[in-house]
Amino acid sequence: MRDAARLATVIEVLSVIEPDLNTPHLPPSESGLPPLDGPLDAILAAYFRARRYLGSSDRAAISDLIFTLVRQRARLYFWLGRYNDAHKGAQILLNPRSMLVANLVLTEAWRRPQFAQNFDGDKYNPRPLSAAEWQLVEFLADKNLDDPAAPDWVKYECPRFLLPILSEQFLASGGEVADFAAKAAGFTAMQAKAPLDLRVNLLRQTDLGEDFRAAVKNGLASQDIIAEYGNLSPLCLRVLGKPAISNSTEFSDGKIEIQDEGSQLVALLAASCLKPAGGSVLDYCAGAGGKTLALAAQMGNRGKIIAADLSAKRLERAQKRLRRAGVHNVECRALDKENHRFWQRQSGRFDVVLVDAPCSGTGTWRRNPDMKWRLTGNDIAELAALQGKILREAARFVAPGGHLVYATCSLLTAENEAVIAGFLADPGENFAVRPVPSLWPRISPAPCPVSSDYLRLFPHLHGCDGFFAAIMTRKEKSE
Repeated sequence: MRDAARLATVIEVLSVIEPDLNTPHLPPSESGLPPLDGPLDAILAAYFRARRYLGSSDRAAISDLIFTLVRQRARLYFWLGRYNDAHKGAQILLNPRSMLVANLVLTEAWRRPQFAQNFDGDKYNPRPLSAAEWQLVEFLADKNLDDPAAPDWVKYECPRFLLPILSEQFLASGGEVADFAAKAAGFTAMQAKAPLDLRVNLLRQTDLGEDFRAAVKNGLASQDIIAEYGNLSPLCLRVLGKPAISNSTEFSDGKIEIQDEGSQLVALLAASCLKPAGGSVLDYCAGAGGKTLALAAQMGNRGKIIAADLSAKRLERAQKRLRRAGVHNVECRALDKENHRFWQRQSGRFDVVLVDAPCSGTGTWRRNPDMKWRLTGNDIAELAALQGKILREAARFVAPGGHLVYATCSLLTAENEAVIAGFLADPGENFAVRPVPSLWPRISPAPCPVSSDYLRLFPHLHGCDGFFAAIMTRKEKSE
């Protein structure tokens, strides 16, 4: 596929989620930009499934450019607005094609020759530039993507209503005193691309005397896949570049799973609450099974895990991953009417209940930049209410003396500490917080990244996705 055809494909795909606005100005909204449809990764997957003729290099190049445009969406809109303000008679519509043209000028230094060659309307290529688009190219030729005059929400690619909330969060991450460098570092890290993390699967370790992570690392290196050790998880390998991990022998043999280091730590903390012989675990929001797989590996296939989710289809995908990883101690059960009697019998039976709650996903913006432009303030409030409800529902399955682990991939206090505070304040619950530092030596030789009771991970401080985890113990009846 020629480069020009890839550009036409980018415009076509992005048009599915990006609105075409017949207005010369940035539209007023809570976020500062019109909402995106999505999710982007699902739209891309469906698009590529319908076009099997696209090679892996084409898919990679198209995906990379689309995600780049979404990561820079606020700044590109800002420059399109500036152009429209300066050219009242030749206005540019705020649409994917204009965004792509602006991006090619501002970040790739394209000028007339490149546009004339690639935007020529030949067969699969984009149509030629209009007079207004040529003016846009000239207008942006001496500009930079980052402009000091842009408002902070544009500079930081952050929805306007979330800017003060995240600013406060990043300021607090600097320590006892508000650290404005930490604020800038926090937003800068959120705009970067996320690394590719792997978790080595101890269930596939055959020689108990070997350093399995080192063996897997060397095996990947023999296939030109270079990885480094993670900073916090003893199971993490961080891959350099963008190799085709799924084509590696280690992946097909089930020796590795793609899982962010922060997600690994949540699963390790949950597993650390169990006795060495195993125990019973309920993964209450299992989804596609990422943390279920990690828990099973830590338990060495001993004990019993119930993977639960509202979606039976997600659990079907989880079962395929479980088989490849060599997991035998997991049972998948949907949270539906067909299993109502089963769930009635499970009350108070589990040593550990993990609630990986649905959330805003603010901690994963690096890998899901489209999520931020689909959020509203109402979404946050509704999610917090839902999270509290799910936490209370899951709590009834915890045995006396057992543990309830609440986790999100959100950076927002409203979805984290506030939810825990509301839960603990409920007189009907009988739980006490177990500080993360007290469990940390069980999971990693690295220094504990937090001194407070809860696990809080930030991309700019820990290099992984943003995560929150709280561990609570159900008090015995006599307490």
